Amino acid sequence: MKRAGQRLVAAAEAPHTSQPSKKQKTGLHGSVFGDSALCTSMDWGSLPHHVILRVFQFLTLVDRARASSVCRRWNEVFHIPDLWRRFEFELSQPATSYLKSTHPDLIQQIIKRHADHLQYVSFKVDSSTESAEAACDILSQLVNCSIKTLGLISTAKPSFMNVSKAHFASALTVVFVNSKSLSSIKVDDTPLDDPSLKVLVANNSDTLKLLKMSSCPHVSPAGILCVADQCHGLKELALNYYILSDELLLALSSEKHVDLEHLRIDVVSENPGQVEFHAIKKQSWDALVKHSPKVNIVMYFFLYEEEFDVFFREETPVTHLYFGRAVSKALLGRVGANCPRLVELVVCANGLQPLDDELIQIAQRCKNLTAMGLGECEVTCRGFLEFVKMCGGRLTQLSIMEEVLIPDSDYSLDRLHLEVSKHLGRMWFPDMMPTW
Repeated sequence: MKRAGQRLVAAAEAPHTSQPSKKQKTGLHGSVFGDSALCTSMDWGSLPHHVILRVFQFLTLVDRARASSVCRRWNEVFHIPDLWRRFEFELSQPATSYLKSTHPDLIQQIIKRHADHLQYVSFKVDSSTESAEAACDILSQLVNCSIKTLGLISTAKPSFMNVSKAHFASALTVVFVNSKSLSSIKVDDTPLDDPSLKVLVANNSDTLKLLKMSSCPHVSPAGILCVADQCHGLKELALNYYILSDELLLALSSEKHVDLEHLRIDVVSENPGQVEFHAIKKQSWDALVKHSPKVNIVMYFFLYEEEFDVFFREETPVTHLYFGRAVSKALLGRVGANCPRLVELVVCANGLQPLDDELIQIAQRCKNLTAMGLGECEVTCRGFLEFVKMCGGRLTQLSIMEEVLIPDSDYSLDRLHLEVSKHLGRMWFPDMMPTW
């Protein structure tokens, strides 16, 4: 594998004549276009730079490197800065991952020749500590970078969480200090900490617009307040509910801040039955909405039924709600009563009690609702049709599993889809459970 990678890099670097042999051209043309007189007379080396560049943009890194060996001109295009502005490092251990890892020799070539061209960069790693450490090693070498977007993506846990906090923070600091123009950062499930956030703010406060940092246990409310106080251009923020506080919402509502457009909150049960979730005051929510009237407040819930006690007891300005585990009829009733700004609702599971009354209450109170999804729930055909009638044509997305709908004396499934289609103003069918 190492020899193959070395040959690949050597091929990408080596000069070639601009006139490929006739045998080479025939082979290339024959495999792509067929054996025509027009194709065999074409000189691939004379194609304009912008055409070759466009071809390269559709290729994987390995195929791009191979294509660069066609001729000197293609090799020149291989190193054009525009080709390296957007790049994803794939790092994995072959024995434990389905990812096809970027070859180390190619990584070093990219760092050596194109680090200062990288602007939109992501690292995709598997669950192994070795992959996460390799990502940190690369980050530590980006001392000449001008990155605008940085994403650290784990395809499975624990990955980055197994890297020492000091190693991770040191690597991230290199990018935070040297880039000076970071606008978008996604660092979910990482050992990001408060000192790292302070470095980020100190160097990128004027440019930062998006910060996604859910499941970062080393970040405290004070770290988020530091971001809120100084990054006045912040438009989107994603965090865990345990960091959310009345103080933070009030900070985001102060006059000196540009209006926040998206606030994403992950409400996750890390230790079932051992954590009591705190309540956020209505006044704090109201202050945020008053300051940013169009803000989307997105909440993802992965809790057990007994952990929902503090939520939706009073009016909450959430716009998008996703329940990843079973929720009770009582909780959905509170959603209908206290979430008037609701735009989208997805319920993965409920139980065996029909949700007719809860859906009708949601349709009555949530006048902005445009999207609904129901998984392992039950609702009678009559109750579901009443819900659709009340919402009308504003329902642009309606994803309901066929198993959810219970036929009754008034409506069969066949008749229901016709009635629902009539009220939506378009053809609608329930979703079918895939079989494989």
